[in-house]
Amino acid sequence: MSQGAKVASSEAIESFRSALIVYVSKTRPLVEDASDEVFRTREWLQSDRRIHWENLVRRRTRQLEEAQQELFSVSLSHLGATRMSQIAAVQKAKNALQEAQEKLKLVHRWAREFDNRVGPIVKQLEQLLTVLANDMPKGAAYLSQVVQKVDAYAGVVSPGASLSPPPSVDKVGSSAEEHAEGSAKPGDLGTAGESL
Repeated sequence: MSQGAKVASSEAIESFRSALIVYVSKTRPLVEDASDEVFRTREWLQSDRRIHWENLVRRRTRQLEEAQQELFSVSLSHLGATRMSQIAAVQKAKNALQEAQEKLKLVHRWAREFDNRVGPIVKQLEQLLTVLANDMPKGAAYLSQVVQKVDAYAGVVSPGASLSPPPSVDKVGSSAEEHAEGSAKPGDLGTAGESL
């Protein structure tokens, strides 16, 4: 013989459902922001930074060529003191160009490696976002139905209430206790296929 459930209140389920809704409302924007940040970072690497350093390499290449041209001009005029400052200017332009070229190589490497390193994490973020957007609202709706069913059950069978009519003597020899024997006990769901 199976035991029936003894449910008197749906407060715990409603409290959990409310906490679930609050969790989804706070977590979903954070996950969406993280996904957007990944997209912005990819664009920043592949577009903004690449274009920035390519332009800088071109500009610094021109500056180096100009400094070398000035050094060549000074070398032809045999001005010794001016020649030292032109050599320093050429060296400075070479260092600046080398720095820009290294940064451009680094940006290209980061852009290539970005999807490989971030891809698995982005996939997990997308799965979590799917759960937050689809599964959690369905779960909250299901819990709402459970609360309604529990409340309906608790309203029908409340503690202290009985399902049978008040005791009376129906026929000679039958008492109210015999009449109530077949009735359900308060708080039992019964076994007749009732379910939450």
